[in-house]
Amino acid sequence: MPKVTVVIPCFNQGAYVDEAVDSVLNQTLQDIEIIIVNDGSTDKSTNALLDAYSKPNTKVISIKNQGPGVARNIGISAAAGEYIFPLDADDKIAPTSLEKAVVILDEKPEVGIVCSLVDFFGAKRGRFVVSDFSERDLLLANHICASAMFRKSDWEHTGGYNVNMKFGWEDWDFWLSLIELGRSVHRIPEVLFYYRVKNSSRTTNLTDEKQQAMYRQLFENHRQLYSENIDHLFAAVEKYRSSWEYHLKTRLRYYFRYLKSWI
Repeated sequence: MPKVTVVIPCFNQGAYVDEAVDSVLNQTLQDIEIIIVNDGSTDKSTNALLDAYSKPNTKVISIKNQGPGVARNIGISAAAGEYIFPLDADDKIAPTSLEKAVVILDEKPEVGIVCSLVDFFGAKRGRFVVSDFSERDLLLANHICASAMFRKSDWEHTGGYNVNMKFGWEDWDFWLSLIELGRSVHRIPEVLFYYRVKNSSRTTNLTDEKQQAMYRQLFENHRQLYSENIDHLFAAVEKYRSSWEYHLKTRLRYYFRYLKSWI
C-alpha cells in the first residue's frame, strides 16, 4: 500500500498536467501513487493525452464533468494511500514536499492538515504572504491552499468535499470539516508548493452574487462551528472595521449579516 496518493483533477489542462505529474514523480518520497481524474475534458488534446497516459505509478479515471470537488472525491475513493495530497493539474510541488508532510502526520496525530508556504508562477510571479493564523481564523478566511496533505480516514469521517459548494471554495469548506473533527493545522515554514497564476480562473471570475451564495453555503454547512466561535467573529469585525485590512469589508459584512440572524 502506498503511503501517499496524489489526486490530480484535470479539466482541459493537458498542456500542464505532465509538469504536475513529473513534480510528483521527482519526490524524495517514492512510496506514492498518482490518480488523475479526467473531469469530463472537452479538449481533444487533453483527452488524447490522458487516454494514452502511461507514466509510472499513475492511473487515469475518466468521469463526466462535475467540478474539482467531485473529481477529488472520486479520486480519493479509489486511493490506496494512507495520506492524500490533492494537486491541481496546472500546479506543481517541490521535491521534498510529500516527505516533509508525511513526517508531520506520522509524528503528530493531532494534526489533520499539513500545508506549506506558496510561491506563484505563470502570469505573475512572487510569494503568497500569509501571516500566522489559528484554526479559528479559518472561519474568516481560507489561509490554506487546495494542495495540503490530510489523512484518508479523516476524509472518510467528514464525507469528503461538499458537493453543494457549487461555485468554488470546496477546499475551504473541507478544511473546516477537518477542524470540526478536532484536527489542527501545521504549516511547514518553507516553500513546497507552486501555484500557477493564469489570466482567468474560477476565482477571478467570481461575481458578487456568487460570492454571497458561497459565504451563505459555508455558514450553513458549518453553522455549529461558527456559532461556537461567535465571539471571535464579532471581535474580528470590530478589529478590521478600523484597520488597513478593510479590504475584507465585504466578507465581514456577510459574516455580520449571518451572525446577527443567529442571536
